[in-house]
Amino acid sequence: MLSLAQLNHATQAEFSQALQAVYPKAPWIAERAGSARPLATLAALKHALVRTVREASRDEQLALIRAHADPADPAAPGAQHAAGAAPAPADAPSDAGAGHGTPDELARIHALRADYSARFGWPFVLALRGPRGSGLRAAQIIATLERRIDNPPEFEFAEALRQLHRMAELRLNDAFGFVPEQGQRVWDWCERLARHSEQPGGLTVTYLSDAHRAAAAEIAATMRDCGFDQVDIDAVGNVVGVYHGDDPAARRLLTGSHYDTVRNAGKYDGRIGHFIPMACVRALHLAGRRLPFGLEVVAFAEEEGQRYKATFLGSGALVGNFRPEWLDQPDRDGVRMRDAMRQAGLPGDLAAIATLRRDPARYLGFVEVHIEQGPVLNALDLPLGIVSSINASVRHMGEIIGMASHAGTTPMQVRRDAACAAAELALFVERRAAADGDSVGTVGMLEVPAGSINVVPGRCRFSLDLRAPSDAQRDRLRDDVLAELAALCARRGLRYQVEEAMRESAAPSDAAWQHRWEQAVAALGLPLHRLPSGAGHDAMKLHTAMPQAMLFVRGEHAGISHNPLESSTADDLDLACAAFTRLLDQVATS
Repeated sequence: MLSLAQLNHATQAEFSQALQAVYPKAPWIAERAGSARPLATLAALKHALVRTVREASRDEQLALIRAHADPADPAAPGAQHAAGAAPAPADAPSDAGAGHGTPDELARIHALRADYSARFGWPFVLALRGPRGSGLRAAQIIATLERRIDNPPEFEFAEALRQLHRMAELRLNDAFGFVPEQGQRVWDWCERLARHSEQPGGLTVTYLSDAHRAAAAEIAATMRDCGFDQVDIDAVGNVVGVYHGDDPAARRLLTGSHYDTVRNAGKYDGRIGHFIPMACVRALHLAGRRLPFGLEVVAFAEEEGQRYKATFLGSGALVGNFRPEWLDQPDRDGVRMRDAMRQAGLPGDLAAIATLRRDPARYLGFVEVHIEQGPVLNALDLPLGIVSSINASVRHMGEIIGMASHAGTTPMQVRRDAACAAAELALFVERRAAADGDSVGTVGMLEVPAGSINVVPGRCRFSLDLRAPSDAQRDRLRDDVLAELAALCARRGLRYQVEEAMRESAAPSDAAWQHRWEQAVAALGLPLHRLPSGAGHDAMKLHTAMPQAMLFVRGEHAGISHNPLESSTADDLDLACAAFTRLLDQVATS
């Protein structure tokens, strides 16, 4: 069994020898990583090895990928291990696991691997123990091959390296006898909760649906199992768990995230934000430990705005931002929110909802852990990131009006083409947002009503989604985009109309709480990376009442979110649990 003390005191030759099986056939990685000693944590060792590969030449990286499929690889003894229920060896090559596939599945894997190698010029690389570390099924391997074979070459090159790093991580876990138990628990909770869905074969959980109510009941039951002192479902459907401090009357730290989803969602968006603190409370309870403050964990009932136009309903209720008109909103089936609440056993009246407003004086602040929902941490090979601010945003819905005319008989110079104007606007949004560096702009909807293949578009509807780290930067972006819309319509002889649909102010992280997250991450032996959040979060609402700060956890598959491919590894989730625990310790001793 390896130990950090052993590695830190070893000679360079001994260090390289001890780690030679971590990246088989690439001894140069351990040789170069040795200069990073002393290493304080296993996470620091993993990062030192990954950083060494990142800093290597392209030829060295390509050789590393190509060596992976060499039949003489020392990993070959695991080549026939099953990819089904039994765990595959951490160092098994990419075709390991074929033993539990059907003949058709094995043939499909073989054919896809050949096609993959022919397209990219390097072998398919996949960590067969998967994100939890317990193994992938043959069907999962096939689905991964079918998806990745269509990736751009540069993207797939980076993904092959990431898979090699995942294999190395699992090998190091085995060598150190380390099991990411907290991370596996959170991963399992997310997978189990995803069984409740309105969508067969996918994940859709909208506000107060049967699936939503079942998810709330399961979260509440899990909270009780973890040892929370109080567990309730409040008047808007939030699941609230309280773990008292030494003094039950002490101030509390508020934390959590949402459990509703978009349609056809991922399993980790929002949900790790209450499961990670729940895992930490479970550990405190098992140790018989109380903190000098209380911990209040809220699984917010609604954040996504999918069933009703009431985004951030759950967290908004806690800061007195529940709008009375929401109760009379109908869903697509005509069911008013008030009636949906009552059908779910909730009061459905403003008086009960008003009682949910929290007194900021009773709270130390609000912290939230969230999957990144973006590619930054994944591209940097970093498991955790510190959020500096939640971006300001504004949305508009608009329409450009020209004149529909015959596609064959209308000369190009006299056309009043609304769709071309919208396309020109979309390209301007792309250029203008990119000029800011950290602003983003999206024209996500383009629609030609009653469009026809042989008709010059007379109308084009469009959406604008503009985001930036500050309100002022967002407003400058918006002003420039709207000015361009006016100018191009004037130039083309078109009319337009545009209406603001949503506006949210930026939520910069509180400096003191951000610093606590930074100290927690640094204590794990990881480099600090600060980044803004382009997505909205419940922390935006709590920001209006108390100091807040967020921690991001790396997502797999380039950080994709709002998508069934959304995922994280048990090891990354375990690090997030460790960071949350260290943050609690800091507050307890401050």
